[in-house]
Amino acid sequence: MDSDTGPVRFDTKIAVLLRDDLEVWQQLNVTSFLVSGIGPRSPEVIGEPYADADGTQYLPMFRQPVLIFEGGKETLARSHERAVSWGIALSVFTADLFTTGNDRDNRAAVRAVSRANLDLVGMAVYGPRTAVDKIVKGARMHP
Repeated sequence: MDSDTGPVRFDTKIAVLLRDDLEVWQQLNVTSFLVSGIGPRSPEVIGEPYADADGTQYLPMFRQPVLIFEGGKETLARSHERAVSWGIALSVFTADLFTTGNDRDNRAAVRAVSRANLDLVGMAVYGPRTAVDKIVKGARMHP
């Protein structure tokens, strides 16, 4: 089978886990912020630039799907602890970040709270598929 036409399987997974009580605008905002750190940390996840039939150039995107999950506060805490204890790089978004307006203040808000006391509303992970599956275990696919 020609590798350019066959199904593409990935041994890695990108997953976003959102707290299930967020407003729609918050879900979208949190997701976009969370995934923005994956490419710089793991450039292999970024595909080639796009171009349309007229030659207009577009930015590259992730080479694989981003799966969105949701769960309660306890699910996020458990998933966060798994990712940290297994050494899987992750991004976090806390409730405090809804009141800040820039990267400097966002980082300061996270830095001001101990890991166990973070009020997580979302997190994203990228890593081996089996590890990511275990990290988000207990969460459900976002509707």
